[in-house]
Amino acid sequence: MASSQQIKQRFGIIGNSPLLDRAIDTAAQVAPTDLSVLITGESGTGKEVMPQIIHQFSSRKHGSYIAVNCGAIPEGTIDSELFGHEKGSFTGALDSRKGYFEVANGGTIFLDEVAELPIQTQVRLLRVLETGEFIKVGSSKVLKTDVRIVAATNVNIPEAIQRNKFREDLYYRLNTVPIVIPPLRERKDDIHLLFRKFASDFAEKYRMPVVRLSEDARQLLINYRWQGNIRQLKNITEQISVIEQVRDINRETLLKYLPDASGSTLPTLYNGPGKKEEFSERDILYKFLFEMKNDLNDLKKLVHDLMRSGKLNLDDAGEESQLVKRLYPEISPVITKDSLVPAPFTEPTIHHHHHEEPIQEPEEVVEESLSLEEKEVELIKKALEKYHGKRKDAAKELGISERTLYRKIKEFHLK
Repeated sequence: MASSQQIKQRFGIIGNSPLLDRAIDTAAQVAPTDLSVLITGESGTGKEVMPQIIHQFSSRKHGSYIAVNCGAIPEGTIDSELFGHEKGSFTGALDSRKGYFEVANGGTIFLDEVAELPIQTQVRLLRVLETGEFIKVGSSKVLKTDVRIVAATNVNIPEAIQRNKFREDLYYRLNTVPIVIPPLRERKDDIHLLFRKFASDFAEKYRMPVVRLSEDARQLLINYRWQGNIRQLKNITEQISVIEQVRDINRETLLKYLPDASGSTLPTLYNGPGKKEEFSERDILYKFLFEMKNDLNDLKKLVHDLMRSGKLNLDDAGEESQLVKRLYPEISPVITKDSLVPAPFTEPTIHHHHHEEPIQEPEEVVEESLSLEEKEVELIKKALEKYHGKRKDAAKELGISERTLYRKIKEFHLK
């Protein structure tokens, strides 16, 4: 069996990540068998290379290799594409047609974005996996095929099963051997290697000098999140190679090509593929809560420093003291420079007067509303004002989709 380094050289794979090496080794080990393989990983990680490795190191390497993007074929024609159809089976079927499973007999079929298959097509695919049998659209004749199936997806299939979007039995048939492709952010040592390789390729393609990164730009490149993974890195490298006149790229120049690289450092939720819309509606609330928590921590630290230095006495009736008492109800009203001394307890003195003093109502303290809905409305208004009503820019600022923002505007009756 070829080593992982030999496989990398043969298929042009760049990187030395242990996670990447493990995926390559698994593909090479399972290749001589006929087991089904399911490749998972985020979009842009390079999942399409693994089926080629499996096919080339298998006994089927002289047979056909067909890659099918299941998400790119319309639902109405996917069955015809995969299994073929008979003449006259539907409008436009002027002749009989062989499907991919018939054409690739004795070879390998790579089903990319397999989670996009309609449920009815999943039933047909399960039958092929279990018995090797299929029926053309518009036919009743059972045909046999000997095909190795390798599938890939960037969707969390167990969650898709819970939402009745994917058949559980098909999942277990496909997932006989799982291969996980790591995201680029988990391959930090490979990021600059990939950048240099892409920069060299584009310099040769466009006949111009190779772009190089300064040390601070290299650190920025390595620490960036790369949500689009290798595909995003390649696109940005090409943009820089074509657009920039100066071939030594510093941090400031690189920042122009990295979306949100200098944006908020607030924690974000990774929802997994297929769940973006479900969580985006709560992004505003999480952003507000984290910002409020940070502000409150800063305020408490400031108050503590003032009390330690003796610059703040809670006996004062000022607004600052009232605020501190609300934040620290457990603290005594007597503060010294070096310690916090509890106030001594004294019996209240009772004065007898012939005429009772009028009772003074305590001043009502109106606290700021902590309603999450009100804060959400406030943030939406500020974002819309900032961008003069441009919903696309406002949605990007808030970290939600434009469709979600439109729904929120209608829900809260905002102008």
